[in-house]
Amino acid sequence: MGIFSFGKKDGARREEPREQTSQTSQTPQAAPEGAPQGGERGLFSRLWQGLSRTRGSVAGRVDELVADTRVIDEDFYESLVDILIMSDMGVKVSDEAVSELRARVQAQGVKEAARAREILKDILKERMDRPRKPLKWPMVTLVVGVNGVGKTTTIGKLALRFKDARHSVVLAAADTFRAAAGEQLSIWAERAQVPIVRHAEGADPAAVVYDAIQKAKAQEADLLLVDTAGRLHNKKNLMEELRKISRVVEREYPQAETRTLLVIDATTGQNGLAQAREFSQVTDLSGIVLTKLDGTAKGGIAVAIMEELNLPVLYIGVGEGIDDLQAFDAAAFVDAIF
Repeated sequence: MGIFSFGKKDGARREEPREQTSQTSQTPQAAPEGAPQGGERGLFSRLWQGLSRTRGSVAGRVDELVADTRVIDEDFYESLVDILIMSDMGVKVSDEAVSELRARVQAQGVKEAARAREILKDILKERMDRPRKPLKWPMVTLVVGVNGVGKTTTIGKLALRFKDARHSVVLAAADTFRAAAGEQLSIWAERAQVPIVRHAEGADPAAVVYDAIQKAKAQEADLLLVDTAGRLHNKKNLMEELRKISRVVEREYPQAETRTLLVIDATTGQNGLAQAREFSQVTDLSGIVLTKLDGTAKGGIAVAIMEELNLPVLYIGVGEGIDDLQAFDAAAFVDAIF
């Protein structure tokens, strides 16, 4: 079943694993204008590169508007609203953000469109900067989401992140209905050198979780990551499975902190928001993992999800590499877009 030994549990532990800054011995190439420089490279550089499509769409249009604006008037504000809506930020959030911008511009007596642009960035950072619940150990993290959003890959990358932060991890392959889901997760278990609990294809997902809990308790693991079935979010049987899994966790592992992460493919735009609404009705979501942001010009969906569902985006995927799943930082996200 692919059981591997844990890493050492000695030394100080961080509450949240941090990304390693990549190093290179090559001579740095000249970066495009606006690219992160010097010590800013590494983590932010990957974010900056990953959000290039969104930046080209949002920042490019905003910069054109700023360059063409001689007087800040209603046409300026209406154009900004249109740009934000086109980024998948949603009508309500776009209207509210620009209304706040209008109020601050008037209160501060701002005349330059370039300065208004900076104020807009501050507003977006404030709206996206949401408090995170501190992590407590042991923890069970249920990972949910429809098929094709990158759920299993996200679990593998999370396992590596926490393992690198010296936390012991167990994986549960409870997506027993998708062909090769268990094999895919087993590959990540080997890569991260963490134990995985699997049953035969088509087995009861709750039974997999039950056995995984017993292993996590026996190993005194810090984190149990559970891959759940990913059929369409409006299927009643999937939601019943999630409820059954939750009951098993509550009964068998009451001492563990439990959180549920919803993985959403950013390229699906407003459909991803619809998925979040559906899942939030049947399970207590703790946060969002937004994947494939490097493949879309509409990164505003992150703002829309946070605002409508009052949920934090905890991680974002900006590429295929292991280090491209990053802990979400509102200020860095907005700076990378603009």
